[in-house]
Parts: sequence; structure tokens; C-alpha cells
Amino acid sequence: MNTTVSLLKTGRIKVRYPAEVVADDGTHVVVKAAWAGTSARDFGFVRFEEGDVFTEHYWRDRWYAVKEVRDGGGTLKGWYCDVTRPAVVGPDGIVVEDLDLDLWVSADEATVLRLDEDEFAASGLAERDPGAAEAALRALDELEGLAKAGLLTDLPGGAVAG
Repeated sequence: MNTTVSLLKTGRIKVRYPAEVVADDGTHVVVKAAWAGTSARDFGFVRFEEGDVFTEHYWRDRWYAVKEVRDGGGTLKGWYCDVTRPAVVGPDGIVVEDLDLDLWVSADEATVLRLDEDEFAASGLAERDPGAAEAALRALDELEGLAKAGLLTDLPGGAVAG
């Protein structure tokens, strides 16, 4: 089954792309999608480019999404984790609101990077919605803990890898 994933930032669509639904148990939905960028993007620690395949995990009850990234040949690049409000899944697709915080975990799990904490602080979320800001920070801490414990490939509620 095909769907559309929409990532919102401050109420506006940041990116929208087609994806194939792999599984949906009512809480956890898994989709596969090709790199949605119009060109390659080099973050310094990873490069996303045409041919990359993302296996994306969204939860209706968790404040994050986990995206396993592989190159076109199937080699694992790592996991890009977005801190988001819980996913809304409906007839128009999957909608998630990006809360600026991210985590990168290399394929060998040796590198775990917290990203965009400065953007999060500057976003004003803590003032506008303190509860959401606290949930976002807890989610980032949870993701980092899972990564450092080697558990990112087997998250509760559904395995991430494979």
C-alpha cells in the first residue's frame, strides 16, 4: 500500500514524499521511501543521495521517528532519528511535526551525535509549549540511551533493523 509522508515544521510542510507501507500494527507504522531530496546532501557525518533507501518507523504514541538509511546497494549507512510529535496516520498519509532535535547513529553504532540542540533552543517551543519541549528532550535522551546500549536495532514496539 502506498502513502504520503509529510514532515511539518512550525505548522508548514517542510517536505512531502511518497512511501510504501511495510507494516502497521495500529501503534507503529513502518514505511520504505527513496531519498526525497532533489540533490545529494552532505551533513559531514553522512551523505544522503539519490538511490538511498529509508526504512522509516513512526509511532502514534512516541515523540520520535527512526529512519534506517541504506545506500542503493543495501549497505547500512546508519540511523537518522527525528524528535517529533507522535505521528498522525490517516487517509491522507502520515503527518509528523519536526521539533528540531535529531540524533544520528553510524552503521557501526560507534558514533552517536545529538543534533540541532541550538535550533531547538531558538525555536521558542519551551516558552510556547513547555510540555511538548519536555517530551522532546525526554525523547532525545531515550533515543541516545537506546543507541548507546546497542538497542536501536530492536526498539520496543517493533524492530527497527531488517
